[in-house]
Amino acid sequence: MREPCAGAAGAAGAAAPRIARGTIVAVALLLIIVLAATAAPLLAPYDPAAQPDIVGGSTSAPSVAHPLGTDQFSRDVLSRLLFGARISLLVGFLATFVAVTVGSAYGLAAGYLGGLADEVMMRLVDALMAIPRVLLVLALVALWGRMSTTALVLLLGLTGWFQLSRLVRAEVLVAREGDYVASARALGAHDFRIAIRHVLPNVLPPIIVFATIGVGNVIVLEAGLSYLGFGIQPPTPSWGNMIRDGAELMTAGWWISLFPGLAIVATVVAVNALGDRLQRAFRQPEFSAHE
Repeated sequence: MREPCAGAAGAAGAAAPRIARGTIVAVALLLIIVLAATAAPLLAPYDPAAQPDIVGGSTSAPSVAHPLGTDQFSRDVLSRLLFGARISLLVGFLATFVAVTVGSAYGLAAGYLGGLADEVMMRLVDALMAIPRVLLVLALVALWGRMSTTALVLLLGLTGWFQLSRLVRAEVLVAREGDYVASARALGAHDFRIAIRHVLPNVLPPIIVFATIGVGNVIVLEAGLSYLGFGIQPPTPSWGNMIRDGAELMTAGWWISLFPGLAIVATVVAVNALGDRLQRAFRQPEFSAHE
């Protein structure tokens, strides 16, 4: 009887390091990408907008002079990849911050107020969630037209908080019945102070998980919009419009789209792996990528 127990313990012990290693790899990869984007002016060998052969439109394969090659406008792909990382990550983090802020505040208010206010607020969220996020974003972009980076951040952030608000509201409905809330109310604490000081800290796990996974979702959505010409506009580089630049040159200039595509995949896989680990650690329900 002792041997099976020892084997089970050994298997469990072996599984834990694998999970830990995967989390470490995901965090390390994200740190490398973020640091490379931050240090883009120091790491980029060329000006990302420079076109040394604008007349000839030279497209060259990866070489010593240009490690990732050049595009059809003779711009260095490595330099554009590094500077594009700054834009794609900036949009991902800021839009997620907007979504987390709005969704947390909305769900906290709905759950804490309860009653008719909660019903009305949640029915509004249900109506918004009935529209697929991609269609909602495309419709707003079509109405808005050409938009700046700031406008794009706001658009992606203000269309991405619906699911989080429902999750926060569900957690708040449970947390507000806790003894610590009753104690704070008995001591004369104001409702706003109770909600911010006592309830909100106890509903942070779903917020943290949502924020982690949301960054990857926003990066993919921004890349899709930029690929369609609705997102970041040239000459400002982003991973999405870099893929669009090489879409028609997949045979003659495969490197133009390949490397930004790999950058998106690596970033999203790392973010999702970290988010999945956090979900398991906090025992949270899975978040849908499509809201």
